[in-house]
Amino acid sequence: MTRGAAPPWNDPVHDLYAEHRNWLHGWLRRRVGSSTDAADLVQDTFLAVVSGGGAQDIRAPRSFLATVAGRILIRRRQRWKLEQSYLEQLAAAPAEHAPSAEAQLLALETLRALDAALEGLPCKARQAFLMAHLELMSYSEIARRLGVSSSSVKQYLTRANRQCLFLMAC
Repeated sequence: MTRGAAPPWNDPVHDLYAEHRNWLHGWLRRRVGSSTDAADLVQDTFLAVVSGGGAQDIRAPRSFLATVAGRILIRRRQRWKLEQSYLEQLAAAPAEHAPSAEAQLLALETLRALDAALEGLPCKARQAFLMAHLELMSYSEIARRLGVSSSSVKQYLTRANRQCLFLMAC
């Protein structure tokens, strides 16, 4: 324990974890169908709670945890969809044009890095980026689906593309 840190029996995150970990694990296991994946998501959820601070102010802990975990689950599914899209494109390519195993691994690592960059964006900007680049939707289609204007979609995509380009430059 670090000097000056609250003992675990006096820590709101510890209390939240102790009281709701099993419930959250069951809630997630029903959604993902795997106890192992659910355990990973529980850890990611509590890591997000610790990073966000303010655990002592939570009024409805189960609703709060379900919201945080749900967002993490959505991001994971989006990442999986992105990876699957890439792998499907590889499978459809003629064998003579297929990239090497090393190039495939590099591409998947790049996709994961892009996903990490997108994770820092607001939800609608991330959704707009995925709709534009994975589903090849037009600005007007994205605007309609998100319930925003086409100019908002343009702003979202500008921000998301800039974030991704910045990541690639590093």
